[in-house]
Amino acid sequence: MGHLISAAELTERLREPGVRVVDCRWYLMEPAGGRSAFEAGHIPGAVYADLEGDLSARSGAGRHPLPTPDAFAATMGSMGIDRSAFVVAYDDRGGAIAARLWWMLTSQGHEAVTVLDGGIQAWTDAGGDLSTVVLDPAPASFDARPWTGTAAIGDVADRAAAAVVLDARDADRYAGDVEPVDPKAGHIPGAMSQPMTGNLDADLRFRPPHVLAGKFDGLGIDERTHVIAHCGSGVTACHTILAAEIAGLPRPDLYVGSWSDWSSTDRPIATGSHP
Repeated sequence: MGHLISAAELTERLREPGVRVVDCRWYLMEPAGGRSAFEAGHIPGAVYADLEGDLSARSGAGRHPLPTPDAFAATMGSMGIDRSAFVVAYDDRGGAIAARLWWMLTSQGHEAVTVLDGGIQAWTDAGGDLSTVVLDPAPASFDARPWTGTAAIGDVADRAAAAVVLDARDADRYAGDVEPVDPKAGHIPGAMSQPMTGNLDADLRFRPPHVLAGKFDGLGIDERTHVIAHCGSGVTACHTILAAEIAGLPRPDLYVGSWSDWSSTDRPIATGSHP
């Protein structure tokens, strides 16, 4: 199963039974804006998944903790997604938010999921129509399974010396020059900066596998490296994990609480452009 699907491929598959398209648009400074954008125009047949209401729990470590497996299963079922569904997730930020749903499904063993490469912009650029019809899908049954591939704050703090922690936030947040939402500015000591935006080209499509592999190689990461990915709240780090898999590397672990968790404690903090 490929990790990405093109707009042309989605056009061919859109009407196939079992294909479920999920709009994941969400904006940090305007959380309700994603649903408004969906209602204004979305890929025909798509349902909307709200990052905060559907893909996160209301409480836990960090700003976007994972829901319980049972709660996630109920959400998928309410969207008409069962274990036989082929899921296509998209947004308008090159997969920055859609990768969270991709990660959640694959973490629970559902491999029939892809991210629309280039997002809704690629869809409209390819001549795809948008719809304002909000569907009420028939409920489905999605069995809950435990989350896999996660890391908690203790795993990051007590990591082996050879482990690599990757920070997917923008470079200025990593350096501590700005911090728009979390309690403190800076980064986890020893973490390397690898902004999520570097995974994408100017058209918000993923860079080719060999280019992504070169970016990881430049940080000393190969198939033997234990990688823990994090970001502000465990969302865009999923994009880093997706990029690693596209590059042919083993799947990094996700520090779900990420910087929003770490910065809310008395753990040490580093600033500047170096680990």
